Amino acid sequence: MSLNALDRQKGARELTTQAEVKKYDLFIDGEWRQPSGGETMQRLNPADQSPVATLPMATESDLDAAVGAARKAFDDGAWAASAKRRARVMLDAVARIRSEIDTLAPLLSREVGKPLAEARIEVLSMINTFEAYASMADNIRGRAISNATPSALGVVLKEPVGVAGLIIPWNWPLALLSWKLGAVLATGCTAVVKPSIHTGATTYEVARIFSEAGVPAGVINVISGRSGVIGEKLITHASIDKVSFTGSTATGRRIMELAAGNVRRITLELGGKSANVVFADADLDAAVAGAQAAVFLNCGQTCHAGTRLLLQRRIHGEFMEKLLALVDGMKVGDPLDPSTNMGPVVSEEQLRIVEGYIELGKQEGARLVKGGNRLTGAPYDKGFFIEPTVFVEVDNHMRIAQEEIFGPVLTVATFDDFNEALAIANDTAYGLAAGVWSRDLRTVMRFARGVKAGTVWVNSYHTAGIGNMPFGGYKQSGIGREQGEEGLETFLETKAVHINHG
Repeated sequence: MSLNALDRQKGARELTTQAEVKKYDLFIDGEWRQPSGGETMQRLNPADQSPVATLPMATESDLDAAVGAARKAFDDGAWAASAKRRARVMLDAVARIRSEIDTLAPLLSREVGKPLAEARIEVLSMINTFEAYASMADNIRGRAISNATPSALGVVLKEPVGVAGLIIPWNWPLALLSWKLGAVLATGCTAVVKPSIHTGATTYEVARIFSEAGVPAGVINVISGRSGVIGEKLITHASIDKVSFTGSTATGRRIMELAAGNVRRITLELGGKSANVVFADADLDAAVAGAQAAVFLNCGQTCHAGTRLLLQRRIHGEFMEKLLALVDGMKVGDPLDPSTNMGPVVSEEQLRIVEGYIELGKQEGARLVKGGNRLTGAPYDKGFFIEPTVFVEVDNHMRIAQEEIFGPVLTVATFDDFNEALAIANDTAYGLAAGVWSRDLRTVMRFARGVKAGTVWVNSYHTAGIGNMPFGGYKQSGIGREQGEEGLETFLETKAVHINHG
């Protein structure tokens, strides 16, 4: 990193430390509105409990107003009518986001607790996704069927699905917002966005930027509040045509139940327990670095994290020696410190969940070889910090190998041959992602075809440098895909027009 970059990060840190805590209102129909019940909550930084923002808590009447605004904006038809306008507005917003990255990234870091470098990467990811969807806006195509009969023409039309309810999680709030909102805007839909109460500030900032870029009133509405008050109401609201949700599998099941009442269209991106498989012929140094990033990125709070590391038996000792040395070198601490590798988990509740699974792993007979403790003493006392944690001698039937922990906990198991590796990788209720490391093309292609996962990384993890690829899961990891053309399709209806022209 250059000295100039370090200076910018230092400046951003000083600015956000000294800045007054911003109070947000609901964003409905292009206006900032106070919540009708007058209730607010304060988001605190999970690293030190300093205030980050004051967020509005919406009521059902606020939700009705937001959905009504989105409905009116869609039924008006003006937003859906011009793809070129939609693309132009999206690209204008992208330019504005890029100009504010030094403000947005520190705010995101303080909201979630992720290191500043990761927060900057997430803002850049959001920019790339919005740019990709802007390029698709005027390339949505149906098709014509002209040769079936001389007296008729078939036309297949693609039309926006309508008003979408977008439920955004806290772990990657800007990236996942762009996956959903980018497709909404490109297709001509309108949206009511419900962010997590942990990450409402950055979501409101994005809504502000799009409004300044020229998105018409009612196209984007953002309301924060308790899921028990507005969450289920959003899913079942009569004027919502589509729900896109990212979160836990348990909540996804509940959304399916609610959506069944009026056959609501849904996209669900849910949990994962992804296998990261390393064969003996892999580039071990690259695989070790990949394994570390696979699980400890964002403090393990990533749905597709490679939390199950499977090592071919004969490389286990050498691999673990290298991996544990790398983990030893990780710095856990202040997310705004550019030298920090891992920040806190998002909340005290999440910390308790992670601690519970660590104790469970010990009880199940896995061997703890690294970490496992909450960090205490200065500068950790006010935050929710836990050590990077590694278990070995893990049987795949243990709960720590089957259940999503959503924290910095890695389980390590061994295998002897390809068939055993594939069987262990597939022995899970989830199917969100997987990684495979080998120099042999036949090995990696057999694994990529055989593993039951929506994303497979080969000799990489989290990314191979290819953007806007479709993302989603097999089995209990969800329904549908986001990003790419597949993500666009989930916000489109297909209409078949039969024209008899005699």
